[in-house]
Amino acid sequence: MNKKYIIILLLLIVILAISSFFIIKEFAENKKETDIYDELQEIVIEENTDIDTKNVDTEIEKSEGKSSNKYNLENIAKINSDVVGWIKIENTNIDYPIMQNGDYYLHKDIYKNYSSHGTPYLAPFCNLKKSDNLIIYGHHMKDNTMFSQLEKYKNYNFYLNHKYIKFFTIEDGKTIENNYEVMIAFKTIAYSDEGFRYYSYTDFQNYEDYEEFVENCRNLEFYYTGVDGTHQDKYITLSTCEYSQKNGRMIIVAKKIKKI
Repeated sequence: MNKKYIIILLLLIVILAISSFFIIKEFAENKKETDIYDELQEIVIEENTDIDTKNVDTEIEKSEGKSSNKYNLENIAKINSDVVGWIKIENTNIDYPIMQNGDYYLHKDIYKNYSSHGTPYLAPFCNLKKSDNLIIYGHHMKDNTMFSQLEKYKNYNFYLNHKYIKFFTIEDGKTIENNYEVMIAFKTIAYSDEGFRYYSYTDFQNYEDYEEFVENCRNLEFYYTGVDGTHQDKYITLSTCEYSQKNGRMIIVAKKIKKI
């Protein structure tokens, strides 16, 4: 065989070996991450835990034809005191603890080990009890985990089947289930004058602040949901990367549902 072809063949073999190594490594990392969160879900869900339902919209549960899972965040808080909540969107992969400690968990799991997936976390300038708009960040992973499925909110039919977000928190030693209804879905560019700095709106001092936030969101929304609010309502904003543009972000704004 020609020496030139032998060299080319060897190079191809090396390239294939390296590619296979990284594919296997990525698969192993994804499997490890999945196992971690499967275990955490088993820890946090308790069939016999009493949840304070003062904030639960029972009509929503009836309309969806399902009952609420019972979450006990105290079990997770024993693992890591940085846990401040748990987010859940029915029939999606979004079912994760929410951390608070700046952006420390951008590449850390709940056990504080390195993780390419990181763990969803509350924006460092948000106060869980006082902020009008809680901003939560999560990675957009290729394996469809973390906040990847927020991308699907570009589709109106997906929104129709995934209108509600559950955010469990701890208050006075009890797990509280807070329900939010998706209000606006849009994409923008982060850290640029070309985009909308949605992350600057955590507290609405007055109606004008709120109107400015909503107007900017509405100008970018994919569709009108029919859900409106006021500056007296509470909101949750989920943010992840969006890859159709540089520094793109996919954003979901949801309004807290009042007690019925």
